[in-house]
Amino acid sequence: MTESNRRYLIVGPSWIGDMVMAQALFITLKQYYPDCQIDVVSPQWSLPILERMPEVRNGIALRVTHGELDLKTRYRLGRSLRSRNYTHAIVLPRSWKSALLPYFAAVPVRTGFKGEMRYVLLNDIRKLNTSVLTKTVQRYVALAYDESEYASSPPEIPYPELRVDKQNTSRLIEDLSLDMSKPVIGFMPGAEYGPAKQWPVGYFAKLADYLSGRGYQVWLFGSAKEVELGDEIAKLSDGDIYNLCGKTELTDVIDLLVCAEQVVSNDSGLMHVAAAMDVKVNVMYGSSTPEYTPPLAASANIHYQQLACSPCFSRTCKYGHYDCLAEIRPEDVFKGITRDE
Repeated sequence: MTESNRRYLIVGPSWIGDMVMAQALFITLKQYYPDCQIDVVSPQWSLPILERMPEVRNGIALRVTHGELDLKTRYRLGRSLRSRNYTHAIVLPRSWKSALLPYFAAVPVRTGFKGEMRYVLLNDIRKLNTSVLTKTVQRYVALAYDESEYASSPPEIPYPELRVDKQNTSRLIEDLSLDMSKPVIGFMPGAEYGPAKQWPVGYFAKLADYLSGRGYQVWLFGSAKEVELGDEIAKLSDGDIYNLCGKTELTDVIDLLVCAEQVVSNDSGLMHVAAAMDVKVNVMYGSSTPEYTPPLAASANIHYQQLACSPCFSRTCKYGHYDCLAEIRPEDVFKGITRDE
């Protein structure tokens, strides 16, 4: 085997935001091995994201529910991939079950960080130095290198960049009857992780009022789960709001984000999608921290209170007050958005 014919099987993360960050690894591999082929195993819902990454040849759906072992499905899929003759595997999750597929696929070099007794399943096991690799994306990109190359300093991180389908953008504007006469600010009010990552609904509504007074319109993005959330924001606000939650697929959000001047988001998967579109992001961090999962973009306003109890990484506030989010005021976010006007 030469360096030019590397064939990678990468076991990707389960969350949309993490998969966007994983593109930094794919870009790095292509920088060092331009002719390499990269296939990525992911949950079904991540495949549309992979289709917008030019570095990825194929997305491979692992049809098991999140957290489920389903050994038979993993075995069958792994065996079916043997004919593709992968030369290298990189396993991004640190769970035992995530390392099964490359083992079943008989990939010769199987790389990943130490975790959950993955000896034998992985044969290139790395020790994770969290004092050097402090960010999730650094840990992904580090696996493209030899271990000695990031022993004392983190690797350089290229920014993710998702492709846009401009024809789909035009179609969506027409089909959704979107008004393009006013500048657009995108809101991502949802947080799949839980309420400890979710800025208060009333704050989003108040911010929409401020923006409307400055001549902006607001487009709300989210899945069908956020429809009621979007409706509540629209009900509480007198601003010019389009609730697009549940009306778009994930790739549609990508294609509509090119119309937005900026976005306002919780620390969520859609925030990372927006960052990969080179749209200026205004991000509220509650139970999480920008030290761990920052927006990978050249321009961002980060709102993080750094309270004594933060970051707790909890889904709900054990104190019940959610001060880490409640103390981020709408007027402060508004000032950040309009600072450069």
